[in-house]
Amino acid sequence: MTSTKRRTKKPMLLSHTRPPTVKAKHAALSSKATRNLIRSHHQLLKSRAQAVQSGDQALVNKIDSQIQTNGGLESYQLASKLGQSSERGGDSSKVLIDWINPQLSQLRDTSVRLRVLEVGALSTKNACSMNKSLTVTRIDLNSQEPGILKQDFMERPLPCNDDDRFHIISLSLVLNFVPNATGRGEMLKRCVTFLTNTLPPCSPISFTPSLFLVLPVACVTNSRYLTENRLQEVLSTMGFVLVNRKETSKLIFHLWEHSQNYKPRPFKKEILNPGKTRNNFAIVVNDK
Repeated sequence: MTSTKRRTKKPMLLSHTRPPTVKAKHAALSSKATRNLIRSHHQLLKSRAQAVQSGDQALVNKIDSQIQTNGGLESYQLASKLGQSSERGGDSSKVLIDWINPQLSQLRDTSVRLRVLEVGALSTKNACSMNKSLTVTRIDLNSQEPGILKQDFMERPLPCNDDDRFHIISLSLVLNFVPNATGRGEMLKRCVTFLTNTLPPCSPISFTPSLFLVLPVACVTNSRYLTENRLQEVLSTMGFVLVNRKETSKLIFHLWEHSQNYKPRPFKKEILNPGKTRNNFAIVVNDK
């Protein structure tokens, strides 16, 4: 009885799993310190989400204290910004621009713009934001600068028409931040609702709505519960087709076009890649 209730419980909003923010203490971080801070923050958030789920308020308070000792959400975002800085070659949107450059080049001398929703935006000056053929809407739970709207994607009002939709949604190092497997599935399903292929009649191109997905490579290659084949199965049932892929020592980049009908299918958390050294990253998709 208890396990059934847990499976059907509505996923928590991202904003309900984030701890309070505190003023960041770190003026500068080395590459190693940056990685350690990001890794520690993710682990603490997972533990916090589990404590919230089980109703253990004492443990939630204890973990919040640990997060604040580490500098809070603002320190995490500082580390993420440093990790994505041009000095460290970390602006993931450069990959997106390279992949869609053939279409962008055809829009260069026109008034037509592709609309992009960047979830978890950290900067208004990344490659995506600086391209004149794109109109970028940036949102984040804890906006760090003007031009980034403070908003939870899972609470963003559903589109009323195509003007409220986007040609591209960017989830760069966002899905791995969602602290539970069901919430990740819900986020991917929600992306479908926000995509459109509608362009002005004067457009020199047609464009297939796309999802730009970036994950730590270990989430896909070293998880007990997720493989690249399973990720492809999950997104295929949502109507996505993989058109570009790139892998580095730390990250895996995917560009998925939404070009097929949505064929809902549930995916449970099941062991696909057993091993003691594997991580527990998973994506669960409910059938509703």
